[in-house]
Amino acid sequence: MKNFITITIAICFNYLIGQQTPAAPQSKDIIITNAFIHIGNGSIIKNGSLGFSNGKINYVGKNIAIKTLQNNTKIINAEGRHIYPGFIATNSTLGLVEIDAVRATNDLDELGEFSPHVRSVIAYNAESKVIESVRPNGVLIAQIVPRGGYISGTSSIMQLDAWNWEDAILKADEGIHLNWPEPYSRGRWWLGEDSSLKPNKEYANSISEIENFFEESKAYSNNIMPKNLPYSAMQGAFDGSKTIYLHADLEKQIVDGINFLVNKKIKKIVLVNAKESIHQIDLLKKHNVHVILSKPHRLPNNEDQDPKLPFKLAKILIDNDIIVSIDLSGQMERMNTRNLPFYAGTFSAYGIPKEKALEMITINPAIILGVDNRLGTLEVGKDATLIISEGDALDMRTNILSHAFISGREISLETHQTKLWKRYSEKFSENR
Repeated sequence: MKNFITITIAICFNYLIGQQTPAAPQSKDIIITNAFIHIGNGSIIKNGSLGFSNGKINYVGKNIAIKTLQNNTKIINAEGRHIYPGFIATNSTLGLVEIDAVRATNDLDELGEFSPHVRSVIAYNAESKVIESVRPNGVLIAQIVPRGGYISGTSSIMQLDAWNWEDAILKADEGIHLNWPEPYSRGRWWLGEDSSLKPNKEYANSISEIENFFEESKAYSNNIMPKNLPYSAMQGAFDGSKTIYLHADLEKQIVDGINFLVNKKIKKIVLVNAKESIHQIDLLKKHNVHVILSKPHRLPNNEDQDPKLPFKLAKILIDNDIIVSIDLSGQMERMNTRNLPFYAGTFSAYGIPKEKALEMITINPAIILGVDNRLGTLEVGKDATLIISEGDALDMRTNILSHAFISGREISLETHQTKLWKRYSEKFSENR
């Protein structure tokens, strides 16, 4: 028993000291000079300077002569390098699962079909090793979203360098996530059932359940005692203070889901996944629905679909003046968050201008999430949340960060992987 306790304490201590210490608040003015500045709204300043103080940007423009600066100003010479706004990950589960095979680290999915009162923010693990691994590629902000059921819960916007979930919050409980039912189903081939696609017999019943929940929520008053947590959590969707994120892939799901929410007088609707949104562009434009689009590296949704449509779809939507961001859900979604800038780079290879592709992970998600007053572009008055890259940050060959700042705090770019790389580099350099 004594040995067991000793081992347990040692493991816990090792885990605790393994976490990075979040950066301290900005203590002196900082100016970055001689850089290519990608504003995030399509414009670029060549050979420019960017300054910030107390976590806020106070200068963006032509290069400043160093001799005109105050003595206590920290100067970063970024000659030949590029400054970008910090990248924003949408529909992410960072911090909700650490190790998939260990159930105790999984706070992704709660029991029940209707759980708008489930708040992802309180389950967020700010000390996750996965979180620290996405920052070196420029991902500094994330929308943390629960999964499961018809209504998964409520998401929040977090900055990715904090002591705990309270410190990480940028915007709490900003949206409710509705997973629209599947209109079609396949038989279980491993049981000898017909595996061809056929109408889902439970589709109408599922919609009826969602209809009843919305009607009951709308009729509910916060003054009723005892308080009903799910109904109370839905009130923000009806008064416009919260966004409804409609998770839907198929055309029928998209049409039925949007029409349902419009009929319920929902004021803010965002479509997530949207693999067949190409067929309903007019509907999206009519109701001003923004899109968090499925990432490009996937198979087409149907056998007769253009095999390159997943790569082209973002351009088609953007050309129709729809605001588009990138969805990160899918296999290994937390680890693959680090590839967010490269997904944008892939979309740019299929017709989207590079600065427009950058908007998909900067200003567009900021608009969708309602934080564009603070994030998304490098403008005076906004948070100094930005990165400095050796080259094009949307290209994995040149996405090499030298600095990253969140609200003016210079954060560590060290990760578990970089520590191992240095360790074994030293081993072989010493010819051991």
